[in-house]
Amino acid sequence: MSTENSPIKPSRSPSVIESIEDFENQDTLLKHVDISIVESEKRANGTLHVRDHYTVYLIDLKVTDPDYKLVQSKINTIWRRYTEFEQIHDYLQVTYPHVVIPPLPEKRILYAWRKSDTTDPEFVERRRALLENFLLRVASHPRLCFDDQFISFLQQEHGWRETITDSGYKLHAENKLKSLSVSIRLKKPDPDIESVKNYGKQLETNLGNFLYTRSKIIEKNYALCKLHASYGKLFSEWSVIEKDMGDGLQKAGHYFDSIADSIDSLAEDEEQLADQLKEYLFYAASLQQLCSNHEALQQALENAHDTLNNRVAERSRAAAGKGSLMARLFGTTEPDLARDVATRALDAKLAADTRAIQQARAALQEFNKKALVEIEYFQKQKDKDLHESLVRFITLQVKAAKSNLQAWTQIKECLQNMP
Repeated sequence: MSTENSPIKPSRSPSVIESIEDFENQDTLLKHVDISIVESEKRANGTLHVRDHYTVYLIDLKVTDPDYKLVQSKINTIWRRYTEFEQIHDYLQVTYPHVVIPPLPEKRILYAWRKSDTTDPEFVERRRALLENFLLRVASHPRLCFDDQFISFLQQEHGWRETITDSGYKLHAENKLKSLSVSIRLKKPDPDIESVKNYGKQLETNLGNFLYTRSKIIEKNYALCKLHASYGKLFSEWSVIEKDMGDGLQKAGHYFDSIADSIDSLAEDEEQLADQLKEYLFYAASLQQLCSNHEALQQALENAHDTLNNRVAERSRAAAGKGSLMARLFGTTEPDLARDVATRALDAKLAADTRAIQQARAALQEFNKKALVEIEYFQKQKDKDLHESLVRFITLQVKAAKSNLQAWTQIKECLQNMP
């Protein structure tokens, strides 16, 4: 469904965006304000059970443009739960079906290499950073950033949940889900959209495999490096009983300890890079959702054509006096008056069916025009971000390997210099 046909209306529309250059030159909220999530806080629902605790995040909004009037105050802070972030995300997904909506961070831990849960302080901190990234993505998107509900999300402390619920997005989402629950089998799928959809699936699969492999490697690497602490302890104890070799053994033991300690910072840095890759794992799902929205519009157009074709056949039977059930069963013809009444009624329906086709075609064309720019923008952004993340990942591995090599070289020198 196009934005124009959606029951949920964004109040501020950007100027016409027909190319990637138009897209990048648009005004955005982020050009006028700074948005950050400055801290998180654990709160209780009123019971002592661990599951009755939840985390809230403090959004800090500061106006950097003194003449900007869209937000209520120059400085604003507001606490939001993850479930509220889910609400604004779902609302944007329903209201802007042609947009590759920026994804939220994982709700539950995926591709973990060690046991942890959503209450783990490290996970909460990483989620805080990723929720901030989500806000920045939306605030820098010209089609999304000026939406009334998003602006209210950033500054309306009381009543926001009721306001966004009253917008009707939940009902629209449920109806959309029902329409998509039946497998869509198009007669003539759009090859460009099919290509994008298949790419989204392959991107999701490849990133998932990468993250899974990475989690297994860091798990084994972490255990292996920590085992070097046993070398450190052994050499330190050994140095006590050796008069001449003692200093060399003790120094070597310290370097073994450094190998064991170095894995902690590597694992932490890797987790941050994994989160960046997870964002595009979830972006791949958003890309596929856009394609599903296109398929629903195309199916609506095909259904409208089928309805018109059936109506034309029905009109032909009515014109021949074979429109009623009795006439078809017994091969009789209807009187001229009845035939004329039936054909006139069907002519009116044919006109309505023709208008329905025109509306469905216009909605699909408008969706295509907007979606193609969105897809191109997403691809450009994705290429840049994934390139940077993968290079940083490899650089991190090289740095860790060099650090370990240096430690082993120093261990070798310690042992060589022993009397």
